Amino acid sequence: MTAPLIRITGLNKRFGDNHVLKGIDLEVQKGDRVAILGSSGSGKSTLLRCLNFMEMPSSGKIELDGQAIGRPAKASSPAELQRVYAPPELARVRTRVGMVFQQFNLFPHMTVLANVMEGPVTVLGLPREEARARSMAQLDKVGMAHKAEAYPGRLSGGQQQRVAIARALAMAPEVLLFDEPTSSLDPELVGEVLTVIRDLASEGRTMLLVTHELGFAYHYANRVLFLADGQFYETGTPDEVLKHPKRERTQKFLERFTAFHF
Repeated sequence: MTAPLIRITGLNKRFGDNHVLKGIDLEVQKGDRVAILGSSGSGKSTLLRCLNFMEMPSSGKIELDGQAIGRPAKASSPAELQRVYAPPELARVRTRVGMVFQQFNLFPHMTVLANVMEGPVTVLGLPREEARARSMAQLDKVGMAHKAEAYPGRLSGGQQQRVAIARALAMAPEVLLFDEPTSSLDPELVGEVLTVIRDLASEGRTMLLVTHELGFAYHYANRVLFLADGQFYETGTPDEVLKHPKRERTQKFLERFTAFHF
């Protein structure tokens, strides 16, 4: 097996006295489709935000394609390895690890095309014509090329989320993180976003998805992780975790969804 694209070792995240992530270890291979499940407050979103350093880890190490991010802090304790991160390094990481949020976070005063072009122009430094061509290609991929000159306020929630996905894709990331991308959508709009994510998965992209759409997770993922109290409580294939969970807490979590999803 090749070296993992992402390796997380001993990841801790604290917000004051609240210890949200407690020594997370995880390896993600290139092409993995990982579904992350858990109750509200279990640390799912925090984990994703640490992976692209929107939140700074309190301690632990994250490696991307074999390269450790940051450097050890001088005052770091052996028990919890703390690291120091340089802003230019984190900016490079964020171009490689794309993120799609619960809220779409589109600039309301900019057209759909301008929203997608912004990153390639301002962060990657692409010429505007090259950025435009790249952005139109990604809008076409998510079925939104015909809305390129529209403003976000004229779009449905599902359309806005598809534009947000195109914006992430336009940066050509090596990894895509989805933080409950359908949780803000009306039920009738969920399917159009999940269809885009399914199509991206079929391309062999490396993706981590936080979701409560368990039926989708079953068919989308090759690995399922159940997070509880800041730790991975149960991991395995979709069959192992979603249909034949071994641990009681996972079973109780799934009981709330089974009648609706399977």
